[in-house]
Amino acid sequence: MRYAFFPGCSLHASAKECAMSANAVSKCLGIELVEIPEWNCCGSIDAVYAYNPFLSVSLSARNLAIAEKMGMDIVTLCSACFFTLSRASNILRENAEIKKRVAEVINDAGLKFEGGVKVRHYLDVLSNDVGVEEISRQVKVPLGGLRVAPYYGCLVVRPKVIQRFDDPEHPTSMDSVIEALGAEAVYYPDKTRCCGASLVITDESVMMEMAKGLLVTAKNMQADCLATLCPMCHLNLDAKQRDIESHFGVRFGLPVLYLTQLIGVAFGLDPKELGLNRNLVSPMKLLQKTKCG
Repeated sequence: MRYAFFPGCSLHASAKECAMSANAVSKCLGIELVEIPEWNCCGSIDAVYAYNPFLSVSLSARNLAIAEKMGMDIVTLCSACFFTLSRASNILRENAEIKKRVAEVINDAGLKFEGGVKVRHYLDVLSNDVGVEEISRQVKVPLGGLRVAPYYGCLVVRPKVIQRFDDPEHPTSMDSVIEALGAEAVYYPDKTRCCGASLVITDESVMMEMAKGLLVTAKNMQADCLATLCPMCHLNLDAKQRDIESHFGVRFGLPVLYLTQLIGVAFGLDPKELGLNRNLVSPMKLLQKTKCG
């Protein structure tokens, strides 16, 4: 299973542990992630698109065209990149005028996009190409007794016109992966609610209120940890958790792991190889509970 891998800006910087754990897990599952050469920023979600939609689509189109030249579908780990690349691909399929204008831009770089490449999220690959049976077969340290709140966020499964691998309101693909590891995917009614995303830049107080609600629900469900897919969600729920606690005078101490880190723990991989030492809310007690620490 080979894919044109689009890391996006965060996986080489603030979300390095997401890339580390995905690469480690991929080796166990026979997934080859071939990084797109000379990739560029996807065009963000709203920051660029709201200012200049054509520029945003053009940035994504260049990545799509390179992947198409590689003869592989694009796979990304970042929910924002997944949404942005998928939206651009959808626009280029449905809007002939924009496709013509974008073609003029990328043709100058010796590229063309015919629309033959699919944009996939890594969760889609895990669920539908690898399958939960194979994931279960690779488990060396079953996560029995671990209660995990599966947090999809608002971009991986929405809107339905962009992605079609899971239900946009009641997704279950991550739940199934978690259960294949031997853990319990707890009922988590906030699984597709927004964490506040980039409001951390424009209005942090609103972000903290939104993220606090997600943490409160997870604690109320007696979850041992949250599992997430998105670097921005991880930033708001893990890196900003102490700020949220201080702001509201509450205490959570809830570890937030990337799904790929959780999988790696169950596969018996070295915690450092999974980047677990980079998580700001320490997951060490969880590792001890799973006999991986």
